[in-house]
Amino acid sequence: MARENKDGIYTAPMDHSYRAVLAGGNNNGHKPGRQRPGFAAQFPQPEPEPLPATEDANSRIFAFIEDLFFLAKIQETARKLNVKVEFVKNDKDMAEKMQQNGEEKPSLIIFDLNNAAVKPLSLIPKLKSKLKKTSIIGFLSHVQGDLKQKAHEVGCDMVLPRSAFSQNLPQLLRRHGAPEDAEPMVQ
Repeated sequence: MARENKDGIYTAPMDHSYRAVLAGGNNNGHKPGRQRPGFAAQFPQPEPEPLPATEDANSRIFAFIEDLFFLAKIQETARKLNVKVEFVKNDKDMAEKMQQNGEEKPSLIIFDLNNAAVKPLSLIPKLKSKLKKTSIIGFLSHVQGDLKQKAHEVGCDMVLPRSAFSQNLPQLLRRHGAPEDAEPMVQ
């Protein structure tokens, strides 16, 4: 149904069938084997080996998380890796659980930086001053650039978007959940 408009310009409906011929199939117009520069193919990362199971081990990881999705994800990943993670509601709750650990300080504290009940930006500096060797990791939405900057300023060692946190969770839990006297495994 070709037609000419009043300016003498020929118009016709767009036919996209040429794309399939150029691409050699239904590949949405992209040539096979070509990628956009800077975008590597995604390869699944192998699951880290579980730590040896120890019933009497103290928790070395504490998490300030209310989001049930992430809470369940962390619990399941920790269970698979034989890592003990304590979920705490506030700093008093954490202090009580740390007291049960005795002298052993936590290796990692995880914050959902959108957890309004905890007020992470005011709690992180307090914890950082008491627990100098403890790593503090926060996660947030990838569009929260200002919050990311503020979290770094108050002492958060690493701030990750939710997707990167989820992707790296097994490696983070394994690294920080291992006892201090455990030999690092060479792979």
